[in-house]
Formats: sequence, C-alpha cells, structure tokens
Amino acid sequence: MKKLFICFFIILNSCLIAQKNFKGFGFFGSLTQSAHYYKNSDTDKKNDDSAFKYFPEYFYPQSHISKEFFNWGTGCFLELGNEKLRWQTELEYSNKGAYEMEVIEPISGKRSGSYSPNEYTYIQFNNYAKFYRKIGNENWYFMPGLRIEYLYKSSLSVFTPFSADFPKFWFSGNLALGYEFKLVKNISTFIEYHWNSDIISHNHTNKSTNTSIRNRTLETRFGLVFRKKKREIDDCNSPIYKGPKY
Repeated sequence: MKKLFICFFIILNSCLIAQKNFKGFGFFGSLTQSAHYYKNSDTDKKNDDSAFKYFPEYFYPQSHISKEFFNWGTGCFLELGNEKLRWQTELEYSNKGAYEMEVIEPISGKRSGSYSPNEYTYIQFNNYAKFYRKIGNENWYFMPGLRIEYLYKSSLSVFTPFSADFPKFWFSGNLALGYEFKLVKNISTFIEYHWNSDIISHNHTNKSTNTSIRNRTLETRFGLVFRKKKREIDDCNSPIYKGPKY
C-alpha cells in the first residue's frame, strides 16, 4: 500500500510539473534525404596476393557512399519548459534508405549499371533540447538531441547480406535549426532543417568481411504548433478605470 501511494504521488507530481511547464503541442510533415556510408576495412588486403586469390569476398561490398534516397516522414510532439529553454519530445514515422548499385564481380569491382533502393521505415522516439531566441512574434531556435529508432519494416534489393542485417533498435544524433512565426492567436507554423546521423556505425564483423555501415539523413519539416493561451490582464476581473464622468 505504501509503494502504491508513493507511485501515485510521483505520477501526480510529474503531471503537475508538466502542466506548469507545458508550452504547446504540434504536428509536422517532412521531406527526407538519406544516404548510407559503407566502409570495408579489408580493402587493404587487395595487396595480398593470397587473399586476392582465395578470398574475393573480401572486396564485397566496396567502401562507398550511396546515391541519395528521397522520401517522407510525419510526427507529433510536445513542448515543456520556459521561454528560453525547452524540452521537445516526439513520436515520428520516418522513411530512410539509399539507392545502391550492386557489385556483380567482386574482384574487378564491376557493378550492375543501375540503381535500386534499400528502404527502411522507422518508428522513432525523439528528444531534443530547444534553445529559443524570440524576436517579436517570430522565434528562431536550435535543437540538439537524440533519436531512439525502431525498425518497423524494410524493403531491400542490394547488398542484402549486410543491408538486411540492421538492428531492430538503434539510436542516432540530431542537430536542427528552426524558424517559427505566429499565424493566429495561439497557433503558429514552423519550418525546421534537421541533420540526423548514426552516432556509431552498424558493424558486420560476423560476415566474411569486416564492413561497417552508417546512415545520414537530412530532414526538412513543415508543421503547426498550438501554444498555451496566455492569460490576459482582464482575466483577473479587476475594475477598469473609464474616466471621471463615470
């Protein structure tokens, strides 16, 4: 019973703090541009004649940067904090990936000649610190943070021994710059530009080659935010002076 009371007190206290610091909530849609960086750490073994003869798979896949992959995302968020520093927590549906050209002859490095997509769909729990700079009805802000990612589904066609071996749960870093301006009363619109990159690479040392893969995504967002209505002076029901004739 005592533990239940303590839990209830903690939840109630958290709700009161959140209500006091609540700044707004919103929704957004985004355009995403992503690429994959492959690094094959066995590339230097090309100078080893014995390795070249007996282990051509050392050279698959090659170290390279994929072609850019364009897609979309959407999400919702909640803001807590004060006028200058806030915490933004989000739930996002995001599509990432890369256009790749398959290697058909590992030793010579000959490629297929056409690009095919490797696509990944993530459900993300994002958390950012939000540093505000208010100028009139406009706001500029900077957001560093972290994304926790769940791989919901994927569609893969190139380098599948590696591209199909991405972990279900991952995390990535994020830096963003945003601009917000008021539309009407407590509703504002915003545009944000996000640089989102894996903090560490996916390592595939269990394969025949020692290969690592890192994702980099650029995201442009457009959205609406609904702000808490500010209390007006007249809300206090204080008497209003109307001049001596009254």
